[in-house]
Amino acid sequence: MNCSPLSCANSWGPARAEAAHPGGQRAHRGVPVSLDPEEVTSLVRPYARTGGRTTSDYDLALEALVSTSELGLDRNALGQPEHQSIASLCQDVRSVAEVAALLSVPLGVARVLVGDMAALGLLVVHPTASAQTGQPDVAFLERVLDGLRRL
Repeated sequence: MNCSPLSCANSWGPARAEAAHPGGQRAHRGVPVSLDPEEVTSLVRPYARTGGRTTSDYDLALEALVSTSELGLDRNALGQPEHQSIASLCQDVRSVAEVAALLSVPLGVARVLVGDMAALGLLVVHPTASAQTGQPDVAFLERVLDGLRRL
């Protein structure tokens, strides 16, 4: 590519420009582009929400059931916007896989966020049949699989 460092630093290329501007609309220098909120789901990369971490101090299986604790119901205890969303979702008991699907984030991101909240006491992790017997609960796993297929 023949360009100066300054011009190369400012060029995005067609793929990145189309990803940044829905419908392939490109911004011209000095002309602001307004993005319709319905067209933009998130401009934040998923793992930026976890500070780049892929694991949490609290190891959770994707079928682990969680619910919001008394502390988690206190909006003042919830710092991150993601924590507020998860606390709202988990007022009913949900699996980590459900949280990931409902928030439209990768499972790894959901495991880290939910694990962090559990470690802080914002979520309660409920024992599953697999935790008690050492064997997975086949009926529960089938329900999770059915739910994932419906997505």
